Amino acid sequence: MVVEVVTGEHADRIFHALADATRRDIVARVIRHAESVSALARHYPMSFAAVQKHVAVLERASLVTKERRGREQIVHADMTVLRRAARLLDAYEEIWRERVARIDQLIAED
Repeated sequence: MVVEVVTGEHADRIFHALADATRRDIVARVIRHAESVSALARHYPMSFAAVQKHVAVLERASLVTKERRGREQIVHADMTVLRRAARLLDAYEEIWRERVARIDQLIAED
């Protein structure tokens, strides 16, 4: 079974996007349920335009998609991309666990 992870520039865009607390909160909200950009803007002490810019960063990273419904743009989480990013972090965790196990083994040999 091939496990896909994000790599290269795409990984850079994802983790840059997630480095901001507001964007992480937006992702968490739209994972629970899709919201319009205007509804999202009501949650933050910033302008509608600022929230639109945050959503655009998330969209460039493929973490969210927008769907036009009438005059509104509905923001949805892209769970496939989020899962691929999580797999990359899981791979790093596995590397770390292997290193710790190796250190434990070396200590036990002494």
